[in-house]
Amino acid sequence: MARARVLVVDDSESIRLSLCAILEKHGFETTAAGDVSEALRYISSQKYDVLLSDLHMPGAGDGLTVVSAMRHANAQAVTLLLSSFPEMSAAANAILMQTDEILVKPMNVPDLIDAITQRLAKGPLHKRKVETLATILERTTEASIADWYEAVEKEDALMAVLLTREERCKHLPQVFLDLARRLQVFKPLGTKELKSESASNHGLERRRQGYTAAMMVEESRILQVTIFHTLQKNLGTIDFSILLLGIMTIADEVDSQLSQAMKSYIAESIQDELPA
Repeated sequence: MARARVLVVDDSESIRLSLCAILEKHGFETTAAGDVSEALRYISSQKYDVLLSDLHMPGAGDGLTVVSAMRHANAQAVTLLLSSFPEMSAAANAILMQTDEILVKPMNVPDLIDAITQRLAKGPLHKRKVETLATILERTTEASIADWYEAVEKEDALMAVLLTREERCKHLPQVFLDLARRLQVFKPLGTKELKSESASNHGLERRRQGYTAAMMVEESRILQVTIFHTLQKNLGTIDFSILLLGIMTIADEVDSQLSQAMKSYIAESIQDELPA
């Protein structure tokens, strides 16, 4: 019978060597990786039955990145995370949606072997559903707009301009479409902004509705906070390997939309001040 193959990922060389020696002694075939990049290379080129990874590692990414990569490459692999923190409260629930089990370091040898053996016998715990950030934003657009409007209603300065809910939220469906498009095209951060006619029109409309520039900035800030809260609610399905880049892309695009709206807002203001 073929031996189960285990990929061990830990930035501590002594821990890697110890884990591999223990697992080999108990009949497993092991491969060791000292960082996320090395682990990703192994995952993309070989097939494993078990991933045993430290949760917290320095450098680009951590254990969740490795788990996400393994899930994409081999959904049937059992994924186990090692953590030095016995109490992870709310964060543990989100992490457990991504991995099969969290093992607390240090573990004695019998418990470690039992955990791996039992999990192999049961198979992966979850039917893993993974969504891109673009898909999440598209799916939650209506709910996010409702959350945004609820937050805006609490700001007296913004509500001083009397608008209907439709007038205040009119621009947002297109904003979410633009965000999803930006996430899907993978434009590098800092590249020239994607031109949005909707954003320019929004600046003109807010100017004519009586908004100040500061009010537009505040609305944009609330939008970013709302989006990040939405992502937090969906941590269990997010692909962690692209989460950081996705968040930076969202922030960049929301700022870009604000920049384009402000340009048309300022142009309209200048036009109003010109002599008739």
